[in-house]
Amino acid sequence: MSRARADEEEYWHSSKFRAFTFDDEDDELSQLKESKRAVNSLRDIVDDDDDDLERVSWSGEPVGSISWSIKETASGSTSSLDGRDSSLQKGSSSYAVLPKQGSSYSLSSLFKGELCFFLSALTDTGGKSYAPELRRPKAEYKDYSSDWSPKDTVRRMQRGKVCSLERFRSLQDKLVLLDEAVAGHDGNVITAVLIFLKRTLRREILFRELEVRQVALCHLIHFLRETGEQKFLLDLLRFLDRTEEVAVSIPRSLNVEKRREFLKSCIGLPFSAEDTSHIQDHYTLLERQIIIEANDRHLEMAGQSELFRKYPRKASILNMPLVTTLFYSCFYHYTEAEGTFSSPSNLKKTFKIPDKQYVLTALAARAKLRAWGDVDALFTTKNWLGYTKKKAPIGFHRVVEILQRNSAPVQVLQEYVRLVEDVETRLSLATKYKCHDVVIETYRDLKDRIQLIAYKSKVERGSAEDEKINSILNNMQIRWKN
Repeated sequence: MSRARADEEEYWHSSKFRAFTFDDEDDELSQLKESKRAVNSLRDIVDDDDDDLERVSWSGEPVGSISWSIKETASGSTSSLDGRDSSLQKGSSSYAVLPKQGSSYSLSSLFKGELCFFLSALTDTGGKSYAPELRRPKAEYKDYSSDWSPKDTVRRMQRGKVCSLERFRSLQDKLVLLDEAVAGHDGNVITAVLIFLKRTLRREILFRELEVRQVALCHLIHFLRETGEQKFLLDLLRFLDRTEEVAVSIPRSLNVEKRREFLKSCIGLPFSAEDTSHIQDHYTLLERQIIIEANDRHLEMAGQSELFRKYPRKASILNMPLVTTLFYSCFYHYTEAEGTFSSPSNLKKTFKIPDKQYVLTALAARAKLRAWGDVDALFTTKNWLGYTKKKAPIGFHRVVEILQRNSAPVQVLQEYVRLVEDVETRLSLATKYKCHDVVIETYRDLKDRIQLIAYKSKVERGSAEDEKINSILNNMQIRWKN
């Protein structure tokens, strides 16, 4: 019995295994913990469910350590690791709970070369990988590869991934890509694919294919208008036989001469008779504006016209609407003969301007210049007997409003307020603009004594209007209604 105990103690003292003890082995245990923390920080290589105990194999190395992983992985390979010890293979599947012991692979040796063998061994196994992943995931390299299908490419573009479209070289692949983009209902992706097709396809082919794809066609037309690619846009619209859109797609950035040539080329397009007339008028108006602008610029620079010196021009007349051009002519060239291009009457006759539009424009221009004689002549007409009278195609109530906006004197306003036919409107305008004589005369004609007495309180006592009211009230020949 004593001999057996002696042999047992000799075995434990002579073996590299030692019995369980609570002695603190700072050096070896701290080295093991440092190595384990370094590996876990790289890729969480070691998954240890037991915090207090560490499993070790019968060779004395902790299970999950780098040296144990190398031996375990190497034991599974068939090409370069046939000479491994069979005892390790047997012991790797059964291990006991023993005290932690330092690994033979330190952190310094991990980065000196042992890691290379460790990574190569782990890639051949189907089990759990304990090596840190230092390279980029392979999936990210496929962003720049050429093996994406059109559908996958569109999906990745929708997620904002970088995708090269150069691999789609055949016409069929490009059209499939466009159809997938349209099916994805993402305007940015559709526009990106259209830019690629616009760059890589001939115009005839692109136009023909877009003609049967209306959604993509609308995207391309909007893109061309936003980017200002007018020549490409006009070619596309002409191919689609959209003559109306061609006419209204005049480039705003063109200078006057090129704009005139463009309008001239549009005249020969197959428009309706009415549309052709509008284009012809537009072209004629631009020609007139070019002539008027050249002459007026010369007069302004030379200082030969008093009107240009007193009222200098604020902007060029080029590319202005017809009404603006008519106002300009009525302002600076009102007295010119009808034979000149800048004459207002010539513009009215050439472009068939209605009387109402002409009178409104001319009235606004001459009232702005405070040319009240021209305003009076504008509404004065003669009959076949030679009698004159005033007539306004726009109604004298509108004439009064325009004159008042241009600060016409009361005498001028009263003259035209009297010409308003409707009594209520006449009284309203006369009261609003303080045309006292018109109000007094209207109440006298209406024989409304009460209203005339009430209005007397609104005029200044002792004024000419007050004396006029008193004179009317004292007139015994008037038969008052009240």
